[in-house]
Amino acid sequence: MEKGSTLFRKPLAIDEAVSRVREATGEPAIETVLLHEANGRILATDLIATHDVPAFDKSPYDGFAVRAVDLMSASRDEPVTLSVQYVQGAGHVGPPLLDGHAIRIMTGAKIPDGADAVVMLEIVQADEQRVTFKRPVRDKNISYRGEDVATGAHIVNRGTRINPGIIALLATFGYERVEVFIKPWITVFATGDELAEPGERKAEGQIYNSNAYMILAQIEALGGRAVYGGILPDTFPATKHAIEEALHTSDAIVTTGGVSVGDFDYLPDVYEALGASVLFNKVGMRPGSVTTVANVEGRLLFGLSGNPSACFVGTELFVGTYMKTLYGQAERTVVQAELGVDFSKPNPFDRFVRAHVTIDSTGRAVVHPSGKDKSGIVSSLASCNALIHLPGGTRGFQKGDMVRCRIIDQL
Repeated sequence: MEKGSTLFRKPLAIDEAVSRVREATGEPAIETVLLHEANGRILATDLIATHDVPAFDKSPYDGFAVRAVDLMSASRDEPVTLSVQYVQGAGHVGPPLLDGHAIRIMTGAKIPDGADAVVMLEIVQADEQRVTFKRPVRDKNISYRGEDVATGAHIVNRGTRINPGIIALLATFGYERVEVFIKPWITVFATGDELAEPGERKAEGQIYNSNAYMILAQIEALGGRAVYGGILPDTFPATKHAIEEALHTSDAIVTTGGVSVGDFDYLPDVYEALGASVLFNKVGMRPGSVTTVANVEGRLLFGLSGNPSACFVGTELFVGTYMKTLYGQAERTVVQAELGVDFSKPNPFDRFVRAHVTIDSTGRAVVHPSGKDKSGIVSSLASCNALIHLPGGTRGFQKGDMVRCRIIDQL
């Protein structure tokens, strides 16, 4: 097939491009996994508290369960001494508290019937038979039933990534199995004869393939299952065949490079040959204006720029939108941050600048570009934890201006 059937390209506004990806995203599949297999997975259903936590009034300390009224007159000069009725450990329940008695109680044990306070062990004098108090009850020192979580409360929302804390919470409520979204299989290809794999010997004029490995890591961080398809040569038949084969096993495909209008950019022709419906083939943004997304029978093809920073931004914005829509997750957090340097470059289109946001001693968010603002620059990605979103039609910004920042990693 001769090169030259590239589709007409008209820039689409970034919000509209994101919206089209969202609308084209299909329904997710769900599976049930054992609790110990759930860490890092995405919840597919809201989880509800099956009982109160605590499930009963309990003691938060080692001490003595008492009736507060029995200690009203206690003082250093006139202490009150009570008989120790019995010892109650966690997981055991004894008879009700008798008048004029105290029950030795352990942390986590149920408050005995008749008791309304716990006095900490450290402030009494006690032996196995008797316990002496030198002051009245000041605090009840009881963890009351349901004060942490009440029965029926939403404890974790659908779309939440399960972490060790959530594992503990689920175990607390007796969840042995959890419904999670099945990770979509996303195949990643790099394109271009100029690429060599890390570890291989480069020929003159070649560069190492960094984009594909970056995308694989981004997809895994978003909660997908990334599969590496290798480097595609600069030929139409090989590119078409590889993508056709990957469509049999993939929920989505991401390619880097080969999507522009050069003599060896075959992906637009491949989309056409596959009968793909092109959602857009140019976006009014920098970097990554040639980003293309197409739909083949419900499977999305993400054609990203071969420039590293443009590829990074395209994965974050469009593959990220696909993943978050699939999982029913909220969009990335956007904060207002103070620009730490001048950024005088005009922005005819929306610009996404790789950046690093920090929180200063006053709690103020400050952002600096993390390197040179060129789409071919790799070094700016290493310290990038945010993207500065500069609107199109602006003529530059000065140090101290407030700018929108899309947070993509922990601050």
